Amino acid sequence: MSVTGLTVESPVVRLCGIGKRFLGNQVLRDVDLDLHAGEVHALVGENGAGKSTLMKVLAGVHQPDEGTIEVDGVRRTFASPREAQSAGISIVHQEFNLLGDRSVAENVHLGREPVRWGRVDRRRMEAETERLLDWLGERGISPRTQVRRLPVAQQQVVEIVKALATDARVLAMDEPTAALADHEVELLYDLVRRLRERNIAILYVSHRLREVFDLSQRITVLKDGELVTVRPTRELTSDQLVRHMVGRPLDAYFPDRARPADLGDVRLAVRGGGNARVHGIDLRLRAGEIVGLAGLQGAGRSAVARAVCGAEPFTEGTVELDGTPARIRSPRAAVRRGVAYVTEDRKGEGLALRQSVRDNALLVRRAAFGRGRGLRRLDLGELLRSVTLVARGPDQEVRLLSGGNQQKVVLAKWLAVEPKVLVVDEPTRGIDVGAKKAVYDLLRGLAGQGVAILLISSELPELIGMSDRVLVMYDGRIAGELPAGPSEEAVMALATGHALEAA
Repeated sequence: MSVTGLTVESPVVRLCGIGKRFLGNQVLRDVDLDLHAGEVHALVGENGAGKSTLMKVLAGVHQPDEGTIEVDGVRRTFASPREAQSAGISIVHQEFNLLGDRSVAENVHLGREPVRWGRVDRRRMEAETERLLDWLGERGISPRTQVRRLPVAQQQVVEIVKALATDARVLAMDEPTAALADHEVELLYDLVRRLRERNIAILYVSHRLREVFDLSQRITVLKDGELVTVRPTRELTSDQLVRHMVGRPLDAYFPDRARPADLGDVRLAVRGGGNARVHGIDLRLRAGEIVGLAGLQGAGRSAVARAVCGAEPFTEGTVELDGTPARIRSPRAAVRRGVAYVTEDRKGEGLALRQSVRDNALLVRRAAFGRGRGLRRLDLGELLRSVTLVARGPDQEVRLLSGGNQQKVVLAKWLAVEPKVLVVDEPTRGIDVGAKKAVYDLLRGLAGQGVAILLISSELPELIGMSDRVLVMYDGRIAGELPAGPSEEAVMALATGHALEAA
């Protein structure tokens, strides 16, 4: 078999006819998967498709009820993750499993520390870690550095080096960019390419279709625990892949745009807005309108969102809400004036993960309004139904929900304060296409009720498909405005400054 120019005789790992049941519920049924050295093999599907279960079967966390696992053509059974690691198979989890107060070398060798004369041999441990970092081409990380002092992207490198320290030949990567900022994603791309060059087989699980197409050579699609297709990446388009995953094309996920006649008065107007990060911001949001805000990392999109919502207020220019001058100097002041902000950092800023759905949904309402002065009486059940939340009940801890349902709790938290203006920053990051459809429908439904929405997204198909018009930022300023349905090329021409240079 040939994988993008690399000829391989047989797979490193082959799963055949894998079946798995939990409490009588069949979650995997007759699934095949093979992984080749030097190949990135993407595994995609909606939440509940069986991706995580299959990955855990591969890594020895679960034992299959049917089917076989072969490593280098030899049938194996793994009673534990340690046995899978001994066969060269490791998982790099979405949630890092690192000790922040320990050094890089201590984390890499955790539980496997070299010993000399009855004591941990730190010199050997650090030398081995440095060798692995050099082998991977990562020379900017010291084995002696405390992990908590590293940025997230380098912490992820430590997780990968920890797996490689067990002589891993197969890495299963679960949503590897979920915790990364936009500018760190390209660093991961480079790291994955270096792993391929070193003949590591990679099983890549991600909801981000662009990453799947950028990095993988083959794609396996699961749906409802069953194998749908295995195809070379170059033979698929985004629309075809989504149709395999959920049975409908990508375009079907975006609700109809608003008609100009359906839009109301201006809800939010910013004239000449500026602070340390952005300058000369002029924007208007009308009732019932979704305005997209595009731009590359660092262009100032999130800075505009945080300024509008009082987290980093404008120090220049004027702001009006429903035609009345407004001084928004804090998030609490913004909420009380009807402006809500869904942050891009769902887990770090958006949720109290160990608290219940109920407490999270009411968090902002209680903080900003106390007993609800000026707000109608809230029906919590109706609020949660409005965001199509799937949970055991309002008392379930949010950390136990899927990423898509966590995002719905974030949205519910802000809908509880009855906003007139809703700013949403990367609202579908890290959730599957089915959950994205629910978020799109919710946003368009809110717009239909007269809410003005400012939508920030790094996924251009999403931004273009959802927006009634698009503002594009470049170098801290709004470089231009595009009507509904612009091409990706037109957006990028403004986002890169090319359109300004051409003018």
